[in-house]
Amino acid sequence: MGTTITFKRPDGKDAGGYLANAARGDAPGVIVIQEWWGLQDQIKGMCDRFARAGFDALAPDLYKGTVMPYHDTDAAGREMNSLDFMDATTQTVRGAAQYLARNGAKVGLTGFCLGGAVTIIGATKIPELTAGVVFYGIPPEQAAKPADVKIPLQAHFANKDDWCTPQVVDAFEKGMKAAGKSLELFRYDAEHAFVNEQRMSVHDRQAAELAWGRATEFFKKHLG
Repeated sequence: MGTTITFKRPDGKDAGGYLANAARGDAPGVIVIQEWWGLQDQIKGMCDRFARAGFDALAPDLYKGTVMPYHDTDAAGREMNSLDFMDATTQTVRGAAQYLARNGAKVGLTGFCLGGAVTIIGATKIPELTAGVVFYGIPPEQAAKPADVKIPLQAHFANKDDWCTPQVVDAFEKGMKAAGKSLELFRYDAEHAFVNEQRMSVHDRQAAELAWGRATEFFKKHLG
């Protein structure tokens, strides 16, 4: 459904990504950020789904073409740990936001796992954004403090998650409340990465569909 494109970062460098356009010409935009596996087909499929829901959806390729097989957690961990999160967010993701906003459209940001953390960093650093939806990812506080979040956020977390543990989620929620920030937070009795239907060991269809409905409603409310 979508196509591979090249767009400019604010620093003038080229970045690549996968773009799926909505049927209407003046659609709002959603940036979709990958998991630690890279720009997998599942993330492209999420872009296609956002396009069918009425959004122009762009997934920037933060790993520049490198994609990990789902079983290779060591390689995914190495790739994620070598990613410059600040450069990825303030340059590549912001470039994607500027690309989607070029016709005056409102733009939202969403992401999964690694992409959830990037979404929160983006909520503090990217002025072109109007709203964000986080899926099971939280950056360390030195990367993005709740007090610095500038847009309304919705967040989806799994109760059986050993990375974004319930304790980490509680601390994030508390920090956002203390800072007076707009946050809708949902918890699911599911595993980390429960939205990824390509990973049957963790996919929870019921939780994924519930989260999807909440995310699209949230974006429709804030982006139009």
